[in-house]
Amino acid sequence: MKDRIVLAYSGGLDTSVAIGWIADATGAEVIAVAVDVGQGGESLETVRQRALGCGAVEAYVADARDEFANEYCVPTLKANGLYQGHYPLVSAISRPVIVKHLVKAAREFGATTVAHGCTGKGNDQVRFEVGIQTLGPDLKCIAPVRDLALTRDKAIAYAEEKQLPIVTTKKNPYSIDQNVWGRAVETGYLEDIWNAPTKDIYDYTASPEFPPAPDEVTITFVHGVPTALDGVALSPLQVIQELNRRAGAQGVGRIDVVEDRLVGIKSREIYEAPGAMALITAHKHLEDVTIEREHARFKATVGQRWSELVYDGQWFSPLKRALDGFIEDSQQYVSGDIRMTLHGGQAIVNGRRSDTSLYDFSLATYDTGDTFDQSSAKGFIDIWGMASKVASGRDQRVAGE
Repeated sequence: MKDRIVLAYSGGLDTSVAIGWIADATGAEVIAVAVDVGQGGESLETVRQRALGCGAVEAYVADARDEFANEYCVPTLKANGLYQGHYPLVSAISRPVIVKHLVKAAREFGATTVAHGCTGKGNDQVRFEVGIQTLGPDLKCIAPVRDLALTRDKAIAYAEEKQLPIVTTKKNPYSIDQNVWGRAVETGYLEDIWNAPTKDIYDYTASPEFPPAPDEVTITFVHGVPTALDGVALSPLQVIQELNRRAGAQGVGRIDVVEDRLVGIKSREIYEAPGAMALITAHKHLEDVTIEREHARFKATVGQRWSELVYDGQWFSPLKRALDGFIEDSQQYVSGDIRMTLHGGQAIVNGRRSDTSLYDFSLATYDTGDTFDQSSAKGFIDIWGMASKVASGRDQRVAGE
């Protein structure tokens, strides 16, 4: 019996060619695995038939949209996950769920190796292979582009020679990855970091320069999970999809950054994440009224470290799992409604209400009904500044000697 290799399959040129390319190079049978994480485009059945037409002996397809939203997007939202303060981890959080299905397919079809379409200079090769090593430590990994010298020119020539059922003439100048949490665009014209993005780069968002009328939306959270929009109960997937539509129409969620890749180089990236950025903004504002000050400060540190781990392909690591426990506990009282206005590229919060709020009107007000004892303030300030006062006295004494 021939060895079998599971290939992470997108349905595009490179992974379609990789089916035959791997078979020719290794003599193994190839099983194509396509996972729907809300990237849109063709149906899973169309992708499945193309994989079989390109020579796969089996084609495994999975609709993982709800799984991705519930088990990957929602934890990212609870963490307010933004790598280097900008990137909502669009690609980074999709790789673990894809890995999960790759390993599942390898077990089901008796494969010994898993293949992916990443290059040798990106983050995704690490995310795929570390995840595979963790969930399937006995499985080997190969990358046709990196390990078997499959360049795009060779892919086009191979597809034409074999008359594969794919389009080989149109070359997109950009590398694009997308799912329901957002869209990532890189390479080509964007590699000159002085070049401004052109209009053709964007797909999830309309230009914010000439927006439609402001769109006011109320987002309901229960324990940090979005459960409704404008009072209509929705699943997390439906909330993300609807906010992608509404916030995207207002140009919300466009991000242009130069970030630090795991492999040690800086990379210019364009992201579109209208739903994700609107939700993270709303969630953070709800935390501001429901989480105690020191708890919130420490959670911000945890969220930053969590984001770094996820970006670096450590979704299944012990530390990330431990931080998940802290973050989940922090969401105990993060329930309530956030009202925000979507307009002209911005998502601006203008209303908050929560039955678990720490905001006390009688303490905060400066008007009649104020219950804050202002006479306590002077003593508090004296004690709060004592350490600095003593240190400053020491500094002045030493300087005068």
